[in-house]
Amino acid sequence: MVDSQYYLPNDIGISALDCSEAFRLLSPQEKMYAHYLSRASWYGGLVVLLQTSPESANIFVLLQRIFRKQTPAQLEQVATAAGLSSEEYQAFLVYAAGLYANMGNYKSFGDTKFIPNLPEDKLKALVWASQAFQEQPAEMEALWDSCSCLLYSLENRQKQLGLGDKGITTYFSGNCCLEDAELAQKFLDSKKLSAYNTRLFKKEDGGKACYEVRLASAVQKDCAVDGECESCCGSFSFEDKEFTVKRGDYSRVMEKVCYYLEKAQAYAANENQRKMLEEYTRSFTLGSIDAHKEGSRYWIKDKGPIVESYIGFIESYRDPFGSRGEFEGFVAVVNKAMSERFAKLVSSAEVLLPELPWPQEFEKDTFLKPDFTSLDVLTFAGSGIPAGINIPNYDDIRQTEGFKNVSLGNVLAVAYATQKEKLTFLEEGDKDLFIKWKGPSFEVQVGLHELLGHGSGKLFVQDDMGKFNFDQSKVINPETGEPVSSWYRGSETWDSKFSTIASSYEECRAECVGLYLCLNKQVLSIFGHEGQDADDVVYINWLSMVRAGLLGLEFYTPESKRWRQAHMQARFVILRVLLEAGEGLVGLEEVTGEDGKPDARITLDRSKIPTVGKNAIHRFLCKLQVFKSTADVEGGRAFYDKYSTVSDTGAHNFLRLRETVLLRKEARKMFVQANTRISGDSVELVEYEGSAAGLIRSFTERFQDDAEQLESGLLELSKQDAPCWC
Repeated sequence: MVDSQYYLPNDIGISALDCSEAFRLLSPQEKMYAHYLSRASWYGGLVVLLQTSPESANIFVLLQRIFRKQTPAQLEQVATAAGLSSEEYQAFLVYAAGLYANMGNYKSFGDTKFIPNLPEDKLKALVWASQAFQEQPAEMEALWDSCSCLLYSLENRQKQLGLGDKGITTYFSGNCCLEDAELAQKFLDSKKLSAYNTRLFKKEDGGKACYEVRLASAVQKDCAVDGECESCCGSFSFEDKEFTVKRGDYSRVMEKVCYYLEKAQAYAANENQRKMLEEYTRSFTLGSIDAHKEGSRYWIKDKGPIVESYIGFIESYRDPFGSRGEFEGFVAVVNKAMSERFAKLVSSAEVLLPELPWPQEFEKDTFLKPDFTSLDVLTFAGSGIPAGINIPNYDDIRQTEGFKNVSLGNVLAVAYATQKEKLTFLEEGDKDLFIKWKGPSFEVQVGLHELLGHGSGKLFVQDDMGKFNFDQSKVINPETGEPVSSWYRGSETWDSKFSTIASSYEECRAECVGLYLCLNKQVLSIFGHEGQDADDVVYINWLSMVRAGLLGLEFYTPESKRWRQAHMQARFVILRVLLEAGEGLVGLEEVTGEDGKPDARITLDRSKIPTVGKNAIHRFLCKLQVFKSTADVEGGRAFYDKYSTVSDTGAHNFLRLRETVLLRKEARKMFVQANTRISGDSVELVEYEGSAAGLIRSFTERFQDDAEQLESGLLELSKQDAPCWC
């Protein structure tokens, strides 16, 4: 029997993301703009296959070829004739849907591999019986042979993403380890190059290590092009090692992204949007993060657009080193009624920021009021869909020029709907209240997390000219009582400095800001909660966080002592902090469930949240901010690692509790997204049912215009790098 965490259950929740009303209200020009941006996003999202695992692109093409010839309904008869039971065929559909939803065969949330929940010989029989195989037996057999072994393999290293012997990654060649990643980061810093759109390949030449840094770009020439003064490409010697910077990673896919971004320009609503798209196109053509930064500046200036979007190499959660961005692109329509609440929160930000527990000198000199909107997602291409986003991730822009926040309303509406019988680890008396207030409380938490969590706090920097952005003679570290003695230098960033813990640490800081400020009556009033309702929202927000901390244990791997998901590690850390606070604030006990199997019960004393709870978060949050502001990696890492430790000693046996969590876990929902297509001179929205079959159909129809060319391009990109993963 395979451990259930390595396959997706047949009854996994699959929901359609509804954006029909939002799309209907768009003007013809806005619909065209949204359509072409969606096309750019969907094609760019294919990059994630190549960023996830060596086999993901080949599995994707295998599935596309099968389902392009036969719909899931048509293939069912073939499956029955090939000897598959209805449960086995459903398991195949769920696997295919999972691969599409995660853009690869590793879960986007948790980074564990998932394999088909049916025997390999049954899946092979189905492939052989398919119409695609009947029409092209040699090609289909070769495609099966190229990925079938890895498709099912659960060798220790292949069970999760990671660097070196810790797991699988395609951000680095298979012979790279942490030391190579650290050296490459130093090299990139020395050249003032961002790692966001790069991958690293290591070769041995006469016993000497040579590194190739590959930039994602449509252009494959390494010389200066398109008005560049000089190219960043070339060969360089660094610390007795040879580094070569080259263009052309994912070139075929990046060409398609640029093509559709150029099409979208004709329908832009204003000059900021036009210039933004020009810069994005330049970025993806040349592999220039500077151009993407420039595009992001225009994006920030584009206040309150009807159609909102962002695209590029954005989040670094899945790079084992924490510096390289996974491709994502989204297109969404503003929900005006919901956005009014967030606008009020933005207006209150300057009153709320001084409430945070760090000294004024540790806060940005001026709060740059961002756009904060609630959006209904039309398209979200990448490995998964978040509930809220705070971007851009470029520290230099965020600190001095601003950022935007978005809450994804139609994602929130379906992602966190829970059935009472599936609510684990809570007391019976809390369950109805939890179901009633989980959605509204999470909306408050997302708003505070994105705006005042990620949007707060200053980084102390000394630039290349030696100039400081703070007064070293006056600023005192509140934890030591001494003057601040460390800071960021030159091109160092939060991600490059804190690397492997940066993502989770920052998510933890933002979550704590949400917990801390949700106690503020003014905040609750902005979201329409008063009196007893407001108290219930606070209680359920804190209770959800404590429960999420326990659920987070699913995303910890005891064998490697590694966390696989930044947000869930952050929530476990918060659980530990609140347990440590004592005084009966949080209770966590192991019990036996009604089914006779191990269970756990969480309690939270709501009367102690404003006192014991608030004080614990106050102390913890101040320390997090001070380590971050002062670039104190050693102090910050030791502090964060202490709370991240999962052991079987102490007051709670977290390793044993992890087994209980795995026993009772619920699979994360998957989303079915609509397609857009041009019909005459208008744009149609094509919707699909919320099922595995609906998700599969959405993907086969998404790329039908140039399917064969696209699939052969993906296979070629996959094949040319295949020797690098051994």
